[in-house]
Amino acid sequence: MLKNDSFLKALLRQPTDHTPLWVMRQAGRYLPEYNATRGRAGSFLELCKNPDLATEVTLQPLARFPLDAAILFSDILTIPDAMGLGLYFADGEGPKFERPLRDEWEVRNLTAPDPTVHLRYVMDAVKSIRRALSGSVPLIGFSGSPFTLACYMVEGGGSDDFRHIKGMLYRRPDLLHRILEVTTEAVIQYLNAQIASGAQAVMVFDTWGGTLTTPAYEEFSLQYMRRVAEGLTKEAEGRTVPSIVYTKGGALWLESIASAGFDAVGLDWTINIADARKRIGDRVALQGNMDPSALFGTPEIIQQEVARVLNGFGNHPGHVFNLGHGISRFTPPENVAVMVDAVHSQSRQIRL
Repeated sequence: MLKNDSFLKALLRQPTDHTPLWVMRQAGRYLPEYNATRGRAGSFLELCKNPDLATEVTLQPLARFPLDAAILFSDILTIPDAMGLGLYFADGEGPKFERPLRDEWEVRNLTAPDPTVHLRYVMDAVKSIRRALSGSVPLIGFSGSPFTLACYMVEGGGSDDFRHIKGMLYRRPDLLHRILEVTTEAVIQYLNAQIASGAQAVMVFDTWGGTLTTPAYEEFSLQYMRRVAEGLTKEAEGRTVPSIVYTKGGALWLESIASAGFDAVGLDWTINIADARKRIGDRVALQGNMDPSALFGTPEIIQQEVARVLNGFGNHPGHVFNLGHGISRFTPPENVAVMVDAVHSQSRQIRL
């Protein structure tokens, strides 16, 4: 039995006495205790692959702030790493792959990994975190979207221009579709394994979908996310397992995203949440969407920005407060405390 299930209720558009919130990248480098644990782990990848340390850092923000959900500490690139692409993290450069997908034979030989075998450390972390949470708040599992995973797999890391994957998209779309078929299968299996291990909600991060044209977004990102939504386990432990989809830069396609089959749509900070709700009504819940940079403001400014988002959504069920993107590593933790308190106190006043 969950002591606080407001997050799950909000995703299912059920009434709650306050607006629940969590923060994308809430276990991260803005917390000194996280940096200490990461130092003990030796590297970011070792931290991800150690279930005990992953549990430790997952719980750290909950010890500081009365958040309404925990999110598994991991990385979206665990799937391609398990496919044998050789994930590593270069200092100051982010994630890299030793063997990016460029040749046709590599694409043809690509297969989805068995998450219970090749990603067992993630499932062990999910189980460990659920035990440690002891029913206090729900646990969110997650994955990158098929297209976002493909971006990293083809580019070999992050990119400013996505020339390799976009070159494949326009030159050999058959190869890109082959990659997306496999990553879609992998994402479905991975998220369902997390649910079987104890995740109580799941989220798909379509970080790079917003770099596409409208026709390409439909063909190479959204249609595959629809398949993910369709393939997800819908119930576990006697209750619904809600799902969230987030496309950074996806405001143009909000109506289509809301029809993709997920229970909630995450919004980045570029769209007015009141406009978003007008466009899609109560078809799905909304998550978001304060500008992460607002957390560099004064306490008064942070409270004003919280009020703007809450009032924009209004006194309706179906809102999970969050930032519009991941929290910056330079954010003062005390400003996060101001935001959390403002969300809880102001939303309770709205519901009076």
